[in-house]
Order: sequence, then C-alpha cells, then structure tokens
Amino acid sequence: MRQALAAAPYRPDPQIDGVADFLADPVEAAKFPTATLRFRNHRHESTVGLDSLSDDQWIAHFGHFEPLPDNLPQPLALRYHGHQFRTYNPEIGDGRGFLFAQLRDGAGRLLDLGTKGSGQTPWSRSGDGRLTLKGALREILATEMLEALGVNTSKTFSVIETGESLWRGDEPSPTRSAVMVRLSHSHIRIGSFQRLLVLEEHAHLARLVDYCLAQFPGPLPPEDAPGRDNPAVILVHQAAERLADLAASYMVAGFVHGVLNTDNINLTGESFDYGPWRFLPKWEPQFTAAYFDHQGLYAFGRQPEAIRWNLAQLAIALRPLADSDALLAALNRFGPLYETAMLRRFCWRLGVESIDPASDGALVGAAEVTMREGEIGPDLFFHRHRGGRDAEGPLAQALGNRPALPGASDYWDRPDPESMLIEEVEAIWDAIAQNDDWQPLADKLARVRALGDALGDAPSPQGHLPSQPA
Repeated sequence: MRQALAAAPYRPDPQIDGVADFLADPVEAAKFPTATLRFRNHRHESTVGLDSLSDDQWIAHFGHFEPLPDNLPQPLALRYHGHQFRTYNPEIGDGRGFLFAQLRDGAGRLLDLGTKGSGQTPWSRSGDGRLTLKGALREILATEMLEALGVNTSKTFSVIETGESLWRGDEPSPTRSAVMVRLSHSHIRIGSFQRLLVLEEHAHLARLVDYCLAQFPGPLPPEDAPGRDNPAVILVHQAAERLADLAASYMVAGFVHGVLNTDNINLTGESFDYGPWRFLPKWEPQFTAAYFDHQGLYAFGRQPEAIRWNLAQLAIALRPLADSDALLAALNRFGPLYETAMLRRFCWRLGVESIDPASDGALVGAAEVTMREGEIGPDLFFHRHRGGRDAEGPLAQALGNRPALPGASDYWDRPDPESMLIEEVEAIWDAIAQNDDWQPLADKLARVRALGDALGDAPSPQGHLPSQPA
C-alpha cells in the first residue's frame, strides 16, 4: 500500500522574485467567458495547504487567477530558448502559460503552480494562448498514470472549462477550451540556461545556477570528480542523476513522452508538459508518440539517448562558468546512472527483490525478450508476472528463486492490468464530448489510483537530498 500524502499548511514562498528580473515577464491572465470546475486534485491540494478553499474560491484563483495570499502579485511568463527536434529555436518561452505562485510542501520543497491555456504572453507568437479541454483531459490521464507507475511527474492540479470554441488543425474543431494548473517541482528548463548563454548573460547564468542549487538541493559530486566545488559542475552532476532516473522511469513505465526538447526538460528531473504522449501497446523500441516525429527521434527506445543529449546541452550552456573537462566528467556519469536506475525501477515494478547488477540485468534482458516475442506490452507483462509468478523458459531462469517484495495485494488477482492506451483515452473523451459524461474519467482515475496503491511506495527520485519537514 502506498503511504498517504502528508498534509501541510499553506506556506507561500515566491523565491522566483530573486531571478525574475532576467528570467520572466509579468503578464495578465485571459478573461474567459465562463469558468466551470472540471477537475480538482483532492489528493494533492492538502499537501500545499489549499484544501480549505471552497469551489468558488478555487475558481477565483485557478480560473480567474486572483493572486493567492502573500504570493506573486502578478503571473510571470518565463523566458527560455530550446532545441526543438535538435533545431535551435530562440523564439520560444511561456506562450500559453505562466508561473502563478510558489509555495512549500510539508517537507520544505519549493513547488510551483504553473498554468497551461491561460492566455497570450510576449512569447505566444501567432498562438492564441489557449488549451483545448481534450488537451487538459489528456494531461490529467498522463500525470495520474505516471504517478501510479512511480514516475517523478508534475501533478495536474486543476482543470476549469472556459467556454470558448477553439480551432485546431490536428483535431475536430471547433472544440471546447480549458485552463489547467499543474503542481510542479520547478519550471526552470535546460532551455532557460541556453537562452542566457546565447545572450552572453554570464552573470545571470551564474545567478540561475545558484538559484537552482539553493532551491532544489542535491548531493555533492563524487569525491574524485574534477571541479567538484564549482557550482555549475555540481548542478550538472545533480542533473545527471535526476535525468538518468527520469529516463529509466519512462522505460519501465512503457511511456513515450513524444517531445523531449530542451525546453521540456527541467532541472529537477521531473516529467512535465504532456502533448502527444502514448503508452506502449506492445514492446516496440521504434514506437513514436508524435505524428510529426517523422525520423523517430523521440521513439520509445531512443528516449534515454535523447535525454542524455539534452543534458549535454546543459553542460554546453554552462561552459562559461566551468572547465569543460569537469562538465564532461559529470555528463559521462549518465550512462552508469541510467543502468542502475533501470534495474532498480524494473525490479520494483515487477515486485521482486534486487540481487546484484549482473542478475538484475539478466532479468531485464529476459523480460524484454518475453515481451518482444510475445508481442505484449509492459502493462500485461508486469501484471502477469508480478512477484515472479507464472514465468517460463529464460524468464523463469533469470528470476530463479528471487524473493517477492512484501506487500501482497488482491489487485494482482484481477485478470487484466490497468493501462492507459490511446483507445481508452479517446473513449473517455468521447463520453465527455458527446454526452458531457464525466463518470468514465472518474472511474478510470479510481482504477489508476488503485494500481498505484497496489504497487506501493515508488523508488525515490535520485539526485535530491532527503526532504526535511519545515
């Protein structure tokens, strides 16, 4: 059983003020025709002390964006650049979202409340700054499933339908609109550093490094690491740990993000910003999520390499602040860290104890062969063989007499696994679009959360210091 989330009082702490002068632009939220509350994250609202809000107060803050007490007086649209499908783009930034508030949870972590679909900003270019209701629904489903599967992900905090008709070229239009709020452990991206490098704002680059080290603390580099006292080097070491763990968590979840650009990778290693995502219907390394990813750059099996490439762009951006060899040494840790994280997370989802790297590696290899030859996906594989049961052939040999993890659950007696395939997503949307029926969504979320409970406490994200209650 997964531990209950700890409640906490409301603790505003807009630390972004210290770097906003070069990192962000004050903006105003769009004025929407209506505001109908469609989703409120009751599981996480208490972790930041907002569970006492009435629905009307909730809508006032997260639909009309009245400032939270003692928080940011005005939303901030963040500035950043980024490599998009490996092509550098200096014309991006928060184009349909902004940072609305910052606050602490009970463990003292600094968290952001950021938006999607909240209106135009200086970085909107030709966009309308809006979000479709279907896009918001997809983000709810992605974050809930990833959280259940142990991925360090942002949380969909609020979805409010806004009463506008939107036209989109890639889905039937007109379609309904929404504004979404996510609860996230930072919106500082690799692209935030890239922008400062290109603009040669080296003093601001150093300030942003210091901000990240102070607000998202992590372990120091290994004792033999060159330049281990340099703040920029420390940050890359921490990012290497966090992003290697993120990559492994995607692979064990059978998840394809779809757009792993440098503006979609943040410094805390937390997954966020879900567009054309998919979960694998079967084990297929070439499977892609985005219809426009013609070269398969972000295919399922290429995600670890893509995330490492993004980490390299962070190291490049920080070269004005540190020796290249020291940054390279930090970057080179990614591969071994990824392998360790992959074994740790794989054993956890399978519900068996880790033994040693060689034995665990053989188990992962046998599992991949089982999925590939059986043409099945990770959901069915992990459900069918939970705790090492019902294994045959090389998989049984790789499992040996490996003990099962404690915490048995009758969830695993169910005939079929919980999944989040695209057909299920479309069916939930069809119920809403055609009949305004939200019950299938509620039912799905209940089943997904039951899966998370059955899996138990997930492995702790790597690259962070243990949280201490404030």
